[in-house]
Amino acid sequence: MLKVEDINLTDWDFWRRPHEFRHEAFKALRWEPSLRRFEEPDVVIVPRGPGYYALTRHADVVEASRRPQDFCSGKGAIAIPDMPGDMHEFFGSMISMDDPRHAKIRRIVSRAFSPRMIQRFEDQVDAVAEQLAESVAAGEGTGDFVADIAARLPLKIICDLMGIGEEHYKTVLDATNVILAGNDPEFVDNTDAEAMALGLLTAGQTLKDLVEELGRRRRAEPTGDLTSALVNANIDGESLTDQELGSFFILLVVAGNETTRNAIAHGLDLFTRHPEQRALLVEDFEGRIAGAVEEIVRYVSPVIWMRRTATRDTTLNDHEIKEGDKLVLYYWSANRDETVFTDPEKFDILRDNKEHVGFGGPGPHFCLGAHLARREITTMFRTLLRRFPEIRAAGEPDRLESNFINGIKRLPYTF
Repeated sequence: MLKVEDINLTDWDFWRRPHEFRHEAFKALRWEPSLRRFEEPDVVIVPRGPGYYALTRHADVVEASRRPQDFCSGKGAIAIPDMPGDMHEFFGSMISMDDPRHAKIRRIVSRAFSPRMIQRFEDQVDAVAEQLAESVAAGEGTGDFVADIAARLPLKIICDLMGIGEEHYKTVLDATNVILAGNDPEFVDNTDAEAMALGLLTAGQTLKDLVEELGRRRRAEPTGDLTSALVNANIDGESLTDQELGSFFILLVVAGNETTRNAIAHGLDLFTRHPEQRALLVEDFEGRIAGAVEEIVRYVSPVIWMRRTATRDTTLNDHEIKEGDKLVLYYWSANRDETVFTDPEKFDILRDNKEHVGFGGPGPHFCLGAHLARREITTMFRTLLRRFPEIRAAGEPDRLESNFINGIKRLPYTF
C-alpha cells in the first residue's frame, strides 16, 4: 500500500518511476484531506526556497487558476525555485506575467492573430501535413515517429508563420529541446547545476537573438508573416519591445512545439495500445476526432504543472493559504481526478471532456495556442489515417526524463 509519507514530488527518482506508479501516488495525494507540502529542489544557483504546496485535486487547480488576483503567475509560473532575473526575463513572457502587463501583451498578440492570420495558420497546417505524409510514403515504411512526423509539423508551422527560414529549423528545435529538457542527460548536463543554467540561458539567447533580428527587419520592411504583425501591432500607443518579442517567441516555439508534438506522439502510441478506440475513430473520424483530441490531451497532460504564488492570506477550498506560499498546479493529477472523470485511467475518445485542464485551467492563462494545437493534432491524424490506415507504434516510447513535460523523445513506427 502506497503511503503519502513516502511520496516526494521533488525527488527525481519519483519521476523516473513508471507512469502507473506515479498515477497511484497522485491518487493518494488527491484523497489527502489537507494540502501536502514539499521541499524545493536544490538548484545551487539560487538559495533553496521555503517549499511548495502540491495542488492535485481538480477543484483546487481550477479554483487557483480562476483567481489570478490571489494566486499570481509573475513570481515563477514555469519554475518552482525563484529563478534569477535574467532567466525569468528570458523564459517568462505572458506565462509568467500578471495584469496589467499580461493584459497588454495579450491584447497586442491577439490583435496580430487576425481572422486572416488564423486562416493562414489553418491552410498551412493542411499543406504541411500533406508534405510530411509524402515524405513518409517515400520512405521504407518504418522510422522514428517523433523525428519524421510529430516534431516536424509544429516546428515548420511556427517557423514558417513567423517568417523564420528553413535553415534555422534545426537551431530552433535544438534550443527548445534544451529549454524543456528537464533532467534528461541527453540534452543537459544534469550533474552540474551551473552548467545546466548556462545551457538554458544560451538556448534562450539563441532564440531571442534570432527573432529580434527578424523583428528589426520586419519593422522596416513588413511582410505578411506573424512577426510583421506582432512588431507592427499598436494598441493605445503600445507595441511589443524587442525583449517582449523575444520572450513571446520563446514561449510560442517552446509551448507550440512541445505540447503539440507530444500530443501527436502519445496519440499514435495510445491508438496502438487501444485498437478499439482507433476503430471507433476510423468508423466516424469527422464526428469523433474533436473528442479524441481532447481525450489525448486529458489522458497525456503534455504540460504536467504550473506554479502560482499567493498574493495575500486567503483560503482555497477551505485550505488555509499564507501570502507568499507557492502552489504547484498539477494538471497531470487533476486530469485523472475520479470525482470529475468516470474511470479516469481509461482512454475513451467518447468521453465528455469539457472539464479537462490539459490546456490550463480557466482564467487569463488558458493556453493561447489551444485552437492551433487542436487543429494540428486533428489534421495530422486525418492525413495519417487516410494515407496509412495501418500506421502504428512499433515499440515502446523513449520517454523524456522530466517532471514538467510528459515528453516522448523517440517512438518507432511502421505502416
